[in-house]
Amino acid sequence: MDVGKLLLVATPIGNLGDITLRALEALREADVVAAEDTRRTVKLLNHYAIKNKLVSFHEYSREARFEEILGLLAVGKKVALVSDAGTPVISDPGYELVRRCIEKGIEVESIPGACAAVTAVTLSGMDCSRFLFWGFLSPKQAARRRELEEIQEKGIPCVVYESPNRILKLLADVCDICGAETRVCVCRELTKLHEESLRMTAGEARAELGGREAIKGEFVVVIDPQPAETEKLSEQRIAQEVEKRLQSGMTKKSAAAEVAKEYGLPKNRVYGIALGSGKRE
Repeated sequence: MDVGKLLLVATPIGNLGDITLRALEALREADVVAAEDTRRTVKLLNHYAIKNKLVSFHEYSREARFEEILGLLAVGKKVALVSDAGTPVISDPGYELVRRCIEKGIEVESIPGACAAVTAVTLSGMDCSRFLFWGFLSPKQAARRRELEEIQEKGIPCVVYESPNRILKLLADVCDICGAETRVCVCRELTKLHEESLRMTAGEARAELGGREAIKGEFVVVIDPQPAETEKLSEQRIAQEVEKRLQSGMTKKSAAAEVAKEYGLPKNRVYGIALGSGKRE
């Protein structure tokens, strides 16, 4: 018996008209559609009068669901994997299913289409000949700020996803870590009726959204962390600046934080240099 095929089908990120002809063909031919959120996917299938078996497959899926899908593929069935919106396996749990299929010699085919990250990049007006995709940053502030320090050090545009509940916290951290003058493109409700893109500094975007009565919709943010000229400061100069603050009674942690903020430097770099300065902890 022939082995089946796993189809990775990109679906619209908002506007149902953005689905491709190949995606529709794949969904109609599939024996089963495995969806991250069946409630959203059934609306798409109903819109195009597609009737086939729909099962849930998400980050909380148990081993039994993996075995069920792999079992269907093993007996020659076609399974279409779709995410909430956009291209599956990008910031969703589908990669584990793909990995298992590859290990078992099951064919995997990608049906390309909409992707929120790429859509935001094209709208940003930034030089994204090279860019970094980060997905969702940590919901915990300390971890999120460390991630932003990494992004700042890369010095190339970075795409992140964020919820309406945390967008102001994200922009506040971008202002603090990367600088309030950092260019951003904050995209909301991409391809939908109330789509908007705020192309401005992080500080301006924070003020704009913070002044609204309510913040709704899913966000894609492109951050352009331009390395400051001050990052060219030698380690000796940085150590001197830290030492001056240590002499005034500051701790190494506080001294490093102040120098990093004043000169627009990554905190972890300054703190690493601070560890070799003076004795005060």
